[in-house]
Amino acid sequence: MADKVAVITGGGHGIGKAIADAFRADGVDVHIIDIRSGDWFVGDVANKETLEAFVESVINKSGHVDYLINNTPPVMKGIDECSYEEFQYALSVGVTVPFYLTKLFKSYFAEGACVINISSSRDRMSQPQTESYTAAKGGISALTHALAISLAGKVRVNSISPGWINTEDEVIDGVDASQQPVGRVGKPEDIAEMVMFLCSDKASFITGENICIDGGMTKLMIYHGENGWTYDETI
Repeated sequence: MADKVAVITGGGHGIGKAIADAFRADGVDVHIIDIRSGDWFVGDVANKETLEAFVESVINKSGHVDYLINNTPPVMKGIDECSYEEFQYALSVGVTVPFYLTKLFKSYFAEGACVINISSSRDRMSQPQTESYTAAKGGISALTHALAISLAGKVRVNSISPGWINTEDEVIDGVDASQQPVGRVGKPEDIAEMVMFLCSDKASFITGENICIDGGMTKLMIYHGENGWTYDETI
């Protein structure tokens, strides 16, 4: 991947940082935008003018883009507490930003370019009071296959839906680990490895797909009294 250029939103922490590290290890020139302070383009991706300035900065420095990773997470709030403005903001970060960045870079994508959207296993399952995050992740999963068709022949577009990923480098064991069919929670590197594969020539026949990386959690059927699960009606 020498002489390639990657753009990562939310690349200063967690999954985004792991992806940035993986690209850099392969010699890729990485551009990051993150709302946190750091040695990258600092700004709120939900701001249209900020996105446009970021794209101008990337093109002025690198001239083209090979890999666009839309990773910035939206706020998670539920129907009881989430305001209209907060819900709109979550959709902006989670859906509008990936669309608009792809649109802005459309003329600058190199041959064989890839867009990877980071969704979530919450695009297919939910906990209570998570509507803003879940709606945004469902939106980016659907946006993925739409973009894959519109950009067919020029850019491959795929999405990844992580499950529980430990982004704080905590020790997570006991039932939190054993409830996962693989026996542990995920690491940011688990997602970065899939990003690197999808961006490689080995994945040249894959586009419009969503790949769930969740240790098998979404495949475990839950019934009261089975597999160690008990339903508590008082919750």
